[in-house]
Amino acid sequence: MELKKSHYIGIIVGAILLVISIFFSTTKYFLLILGLGLIIAAIPFVAGIIIENKRNAEKEEMFLEFSRNLVESVKAGNPISKSILNVKDKSYGALSPHVKKLANQISLGIPLRTALENFSKDIDNKTISRAITLIGEAEKAGGDIGGILESVAGAVSISDKLKKERKSIISTLVVQGYIIFFVFLIIILIMQFKIVPMISGITNVNEVSVSSQASVPTVGGSSAPDITSSFFYLILVQGFFSGLTIGKLSEGNLKAGVKHSFAMMLMAFIVSQGANLFV
Repeated sequence: MELKKSHYIGIIVGAILLVISIFFSTTKYFLLILGLGLIIAAIPFVAGIIIENKRNAEKEEMFLEFSRNLVESVKAGNPISKSILNVKDKSYGALSPHVKKLANQISLGIPLRTALENFSKDIDNKTISRAITLIGEAEKAGGDIGGILESVAGAVSISDKLKKERKSIISTLVVQGYIIFFVFLIIILIMQFKIVPMISGITNVNEVSVSSQASVPTVGGSSAPDITSSFFYLILVQGFFSGLTIGKLSEGNLKAGVKHSFAMMLMAFIVSQGANLFV
């Protein structure tokens, strides 16, 4: 991912908050300030991944339209190179700059197969790359290029349809995943604010420490603040991996799960730190 101005701003603001958090390392505000710094630094990267995923989805949809237009032009009797030049001025959304670059390369005399390879590299999408490879091989081998283009368009259409159907079917599991995580978060908060205080001060089954040195309540030899921090890290880890799992199930891509991971971790951070401050 290419770093932009927003990324640098997020990193700088996040770093400033991380430095500030050092001065609050012994207070209850430490994790709050530290978390805010990490969130602000991560937001531009997460937003970039979400935008990139949306652009890739749009490119696949527009490539289907591009393929259909090529099929119509080729079946009308035009060679594929001429067909690409004929459709270059049509609107293909996120795919338009790549189509125009492809047409410009062809008009400059660059071989079609080389131009298609450059087109595939620029788009950097597996579904489109496979289709472009088929088109290039078909053009090289000759034969019914119109029929082959129609088959490619059909394959891309089926692939897009299957993705949408899977996303629709899995949508209920996505909702269930968020509900399960929220229930898990509530259980952790109940343990943190109800159960741990009830048993704080117990060092083992047979002994209760009442010495003046035990100014911080302990449970099984661990201080209550340590246990609270452990609970906080636990829900963050749970949110991260739950989000990745949801993304893999719904869209077949771990990268698509980053937005779910970020949403769950953000929810866990806000609820946990809010509870620490006000409960």
